[in-house]
Amino acid sequence: MPKTKKDKEKSQNKQQQKQQQQSQQQTQSQQQPQGQPQTQPQTQPQPQLQQPPPANLPPPPPPATNPPSGSPPPDPTNGPKKDLADLPPHAAVHPAHLKANAGPMPSYPAVVNRLQFTSPQFRKESNKSRGSSRFHISKKRDIQKLPLLKDASMNQREDLLIQKLRQCSVIFDFSLDALSDLKYKEVKRAALNELVDYVAHTRGVITEAIYPEAVHMFAVNAYRTLPPSMNPSGAEYDPEEDEPTLEPSWPHLQLVYEFFLRFLESQDFQPSVAKKHIDQKFVVSLLELFDSEDPRERDFLKTTLHRIYGKFLGLRAHIRKQISNIFYRFIYETEKHNGVAELLEILGSIINGFALPLKDEHKAFLLRVLIPLHKVKSLSCHHPQLAYCVVQFLEKDPSLTEPVVLGLLKYWPKVHSPKEVMFLNELEEILDVMEPVEFVKVMTGLFRQIARCISSPHFQVAERALYYWSNDYIMSLISDNSQSLFPIILPSLYRHSKQHWNKTIHGLIYNALKIFTDMNPKLFDECLTKYKLELASQEQQIQERVDAWNRIEKLALKNPQFEKLARPEAVTAKIIIPRPEPMEEETEEASDGRQQKQAANAAVEKVVEEEEEGEDDEEPGTPPDKSKLSMRRKSYLPQDFETAMALTHYHTVDNVLSTSKEA
Repeated sequence: MPKTKKDKEKSQNKQQQKQQQQSQQQTQSQQQPQGQPQTQPQTQPQPQLQQPPPANLPPPPPPATNPPSGSPPPDPTNGPKKDLADLPPHAAVHPAHLKANAGPMPSYPAVVNRLQFTSPQFRKESNKSRGSSRFHISKKRDIQKLPLLKDASMNQREDLLIQKLRQCSVIFDFSLDALSDLKYKEVKRAALNELVDYVAHTRGVITEAIYPEAVHMFAVNAYRTLPPSMNPSGAEYDPEEDEPTLEPSWPHLQLVYEFFLRFLESQDFQPSVAKKHIDQKFVVSLLELFDSEDPRERDFLKTTLHRIYGKFLGLRAHIRKQISNIFYRFIYETEKHNGVAELLEILGSIINGFALPLKDEHKAFLLRVLIPLHKVKSLSCHHPQLAYCVVQFLEKDPSLTEPVVLGLLKYWPKVHSPKEVMFLNELEEILDVMEPVEFVKVMTGLFRQIARCISSPHFQVAERALYYWSNDYIMSLISDNSQSLFPIILPSLYRHSKQHWNKTIHGLIYNALKIFTDMNPKLFDECLTKYKLELASQEQQIQERVDAWNRIEKLALKNPQFEKLARPEAVTAKIIIPRPEPMEEETEEASDGRQQKQAANAAVEKVVEEEEEGEDDEEPGTPPDKSKLSMRRKSYLPQDFETAMALTHYHTVDNVLSTSKEA
């Protein structure tokens, strides 16, 4: 097809643009000093933010026409120099103008990152950054796949195992850039899987040279800075509503924990050799990891610490001491720790293995650590494990029953009903293992608290307390001490059998009363009769108190000055403290002052009498004046002599100025 006129013009414009670019490259290469590499021209210009020109400004200059082909590009420095201040704000400034104008180059504000300057309360935090631990990422992460251990000869397996352990010590980034180094991450995961199977199923592979490498590999991968807690301070973790924060590096970390567990449980493991590397510092770092929010990691840590406690006898006292320190910090300082339940579960198995008689150290741990653990806010997260530890102590030494029960009564919750239900659950477990001799020591205070729980308006607390009547052993303890316990429990049962709002509680109370009736009918009738007499005496005392106040009121009405004394203004105005007259001769100034005081007092009494007469003149039955009712009456205060005299001698500024002008 023959080219049209428009196509020819387009082809000419393209040729002109190519010639302009070539000429610009030549000028830049000539101006560039020697020894520096030539920069590539930018073929795609960066997009700029276009803003509309402000009002009341001249329009922008028209675009320059393309120069003819073969001519060099126009140089703005050849023409007359223009000041940058003379140009309109929306005009495009050529770099040559900036070179031609003397003075420093003006600084223009960069594009503001709105996310950077957003207020923290409106900025949404990333769960990934909050829930990720801080690892020391290795610089050299390009690891290569090594041959399999089963394919190597027996002489080369030890060296190859050490190489794989060192290869697994390389740390990768799982939080900031999870998709980086995927190839090398897969190499490490495969090596860890191979190590787990090799240590678990092969005998004679753990030599003395393997211990430091295995411990170092575990420490490098596991010991790290934990992220801040996602739960607020003192908030209870609800498994149904709250989601646990999972560790992003768990694909590698899980295999590291599995390998170390197989390493500790191996038949070739020798604690005498490993104690050089698994020392007190290692245990302290391991206990710090119990604060992790990932429940999977805490489960592995629980098993690992239990294996270390069983293998290394020299570290047992140190482990118990460090656990006590964690609990002290949790009770009295932070009240925030994620691994209390796991640590108590370990202690439960440790307490079960205590030898008798118990040491003073173990008794102090019970009374100073385990009992105060009942007062924390997040008791529901670790209460089953805590109750198990307390019951284990009482099974070992029944003589600890009295201090334990008194400690529970000391920390018994007052307004937290779910916590009170937990205390009742633990108390029933303690009663199941309590000796009858120890029960006699604590039964009075214990059943007074149970009676208060029966009287609780919260039906769950009352219901849990009444479930004690379904326990045969507790009923046998009550029947053996019915003379002391019936007077404590029966009033609460009888009172709430008619007053409690919940029908389920009514049925449980009737069941308890029936059990007491069958247990000792004579004592039941005596206690019930005594309680009814106490109710009648209480009602009589209340009626006597009311009658006494009525008699006092009648005597007050018989007073002839009742009407005057009943008005507060009259009472306050009449209260004037008489001052004793001086025994010595008075001077003229003293006598003048005394006369002025008497005059002021007489004026006050006159005002009060006039008000009283005005009130007495009103006829009874006349409707009150609405104008007077709408105004607020001032309160009458006792008048002081000095204040009244000061008011009589007071002169305003106007009076002083008028007297000075007249003079």
